[in-house]
Amino acid sequence: MGRTQSVTWELRAAFARRLAAMYGREVPAYETLVEVTREINAEVVGRDRDGAQRLGSVERVSAERHGAIRVGTPRELAQAARVFAAFGMHPVGFYDLRDAGPGAVPVVSTAFRPVEATELARNPFRVFTSMLVVDDPRYFDDDTRNHLRAFLDERVLFAPELLALADRAVAERGLPPDAADELLRRATAAFALSSVPVDRAWYDHLDAISSVAADIGGVPTTHLNHLTPRVLDIDALQARMRARGVEMIDEIQGPPAWEGPDVLLRQTSFRALAEERVFRYPDGSVRTGALRVRFGEVEQRGIALTPRGRTLYDRMVAEADVLGGGADGAREVWRRHLPATERGLAEHGLAFFTYRAAGPAQARAASVSALVDTGAIVPEPIVYEDFLPRSAAGIFRSNLAGEGTRDEGRTAPEYDLARLAGVLGATVHDPMDLYAAQQDASLRAAAQELGVRIVPGRPDEHDLSRSPTS
Repeated sequence: MGRTQSVTWELRAAFARRLAAMYGREVPAYETLVEVTREINAEVVGRDRDGAQRLGSVERVSAERHGAIRVGTPRELAQAARVFAAFGMHPVGFYDLRDAGPGAVPVVSTAFRPVEATELARNPFRVFTSMLVVDDPRYFDDDTRNHLRAFLDERVLFAPELLALADRAVAERGLPPDAADELLRRATAAFALSSVPVDRAWYDHLDAISSVAADIGGVPTTHLNHLTPRVLDIDALQARMRARGVEMIDEIQGPPAWEGPDVLLRQTSFRALAEERVFRYPDGSVRTGALRVRFGEVEQRGIALTPRGRTLYDRMVAEADVLGGGADGAREVWRRHLPATERGLAEHGLAFFTYRAAGPAQARAASVSALVDTGAIVPEPIVYEDFLPRSAAGIFRSNLAGEGTRDEGRTAPEYDLARLAGVLGATVHDPMDLYAAQQDASLRAAAQELGVRIVPGRPDEHDLSRSPTS
């Protein structure tokens, strides 16, 4: 007798497919983005099948997506977490976009995604979820804040029936067919673009402060803000989209293209398109208009960096900013500071790798580098599964109507990973801990298989990769 229940990862994969179908109907340019992404990926794999799949099989990359939504209150964020938990997606990382560059982006964010390597390999769907910081007086005066709170407290983003189904899916680690279909239908509908009229005056008031704030607190529901496929050559994609007449943002966000290993995350998008919406005006009339809010993003993922590597990355970004010169200047900075090979990244403890036994070991005790040198173990890079605050804020700002306003004379309320965990009433995973655990588990397994004890090597080798350089 076959299975009569959809397990969690199958629900997640189906959820990603349904959201993609819905977003394609709502934003037709997204389908063009997916089409070009598939073309580029096929070409890259055709040129270098093994190298192209170094950071994930072509099947995984082809299916891979991340979405983005925005909510207004801790209550809404906690309810979103319950919905995503039904699909095996857990909060990972903390991102404060309020000060991640110029412009008014008054949100803090986390990403809901699978946390286990096996689950990521099955389907790595992620949703970058931002919460409006209503209590930040740099953006919102007392009257605006009170109106925002009243508006947000009255709306319902996630119906009780959806939350009950989500909780059941978590408890049962899946659902039978009828309940699974209802969960997927309700969850997908929760992120559809609403046809309910938008209060024009209230929306415009928030839009003058921040277009992001207006998109969160000026509308009656949340919606999928963008959906992002993964591409294997983002520079080729940027050029091909432009050749098709699609307006792309000016610069690819994240590390520059260079001849060394891809690290972390590079992102680009087509600019937000004018979408027809219905507005209610102060005189009571209801008329159609347009908003430019949603866009199509695409990403190229690289190797996850250790804390030491992230410290170096931040220094390189700061140096590139001072020197100027755009991507060319950043590329020169990368060449001066970053090892040009995966082996160099591993030896200096700058990136995370899993290690598989290839044996045999020539000694009963050896360092990671010595075992790699002798071919006893083979390093394989761990893909970066998360996001960069500066890049996320850059994408948001590149699609805003204006810079917005912020009163720098006011004091911002503090948010961090611990406070976000309190909002959610659940653990917010530190991405570094997840990568380190994956790396360490692989080393333990390899050492056991080889019958060898791993000892520390040089101070800058893998063994101390969790300690940033001074």
